[in-house]
Amino acid sequence: MYEGHTVAAVIPVYNEEPFIGEVIETLPTYVDRAYVVDDASTDDTWSAIQARADGGVPVDPSARNGDVDGSDVAAEESGARDEAGGRAAAVDGEDGGSPTVVPLQHERNRGVGGAIKTGYKRSVADGTDITVVIAGDGQTAPDVVERIVEPVAAGRVDYAKGNRMLTREEMPAFRQIGDATLALLTRIASGYWKVNDPQNGSTAISLSALETLEIDELYEDYGFVNDLLIRLNVHEMRVADVPRRAVYEDETSHISYTSFIPKLSILLLRGFLWRLRVKYLQRDFHPLALCYYLGAGTSALGAASVEADALRDGPSRGDGRVLFALGWLFMLLAMVFDLDENRDLQEIGATAEDGRNDE
Repeated sequence: MYEGHTVAAVIPVYNEEPFIGEVIETLPTYVDRAYVVDDASTDDTWSAIQARADGGVPVDPSARNGDVDGSDVAAEESGARDEAGGRAAAVDGEDGGSPTVVPLQHERNRGVGGAIKTGYKRSVADGTDITVVIAGDGQTAPDVVERIVEPVAAGRVDYAKGNRMLTREEMPAFRQIGDATLALLTRIASGYWKVNDPQNGSTAISLSALETLEIDELYEDYGFVNDLLIRLNVHEMRVADVPRRAVYEDETSHISYTSFIPKLSILLLRGFLWRLRVKYLQRDFHPLALCYYLGAGTSALGAASVEADALRDGPSRGDGRVLFALGWLFMLLAMVFDLDENRDLQEIGATAEDGRNDE
């Protein structure tokens, strides 16, 4: 329990056998319950989770069928199995001791977003006040968790996330470039113009926010955090960006960038158009949506005109360039409107220096 609030940790894992044991063993004492979700790993990750679910004593295999020491712990959704047996079920982290470890296993790989969704749904069912997401590969240092939980526990925001870009000296150059590009696209799509490092998976969210969101509708792959930000904005949720240093061990990335980038681009475009329609046309009218639409159409028409001029013999009329520039002016105006509309929904955390010192 953290300052009177119950806290659950969702730990999504896929082939993290070398790391998951230490992650579980170093959970902060204020975490009451940990939902460790094995997303159909192909190594011995599941065994490593089981071995730590009851103080190092392997969980009874009969738990796979939902019966541990006479307790009914059947899965709450198709495709997931639940185990919380033996002494683990009796250990409640509220007294400052070890958190209750609840192993969950997917029968098929659903992606990191799918694993987080499984944990979120369990946390909501248990009525936990704050739910944090902790990386299963050790990238979320225990002291980072409190920095992310604090603004949610204080009631200042509904959702908080880590931001490695303010302390980027430990981040590889290619990741800095990629994260900066994705940050710009996510700002446009989500409306959170001050939020950085959108791919950071170290997050905390309030129970009321989870109850408001349609968890089943959230994206299930690596674009989960981007999709979540878009939906939080539509529901007028406040978010915080919390500086933290990057932590890299010997973990292996499971992201295939050749498929990730195209899928994420489509996801952001769909989410952006959905946000404009719901927030600025259906719920309450605002001209910024029309500015975006008009700007995109005008700039596309201008680009087509420029291309036609290039293929035509004779001097260029220049109309296409004017239309293209006018279109971008409309879109820039829409961005200014959007930034102003969402200014009060963002809290930028402590300074980068504070992030380094505290971690």
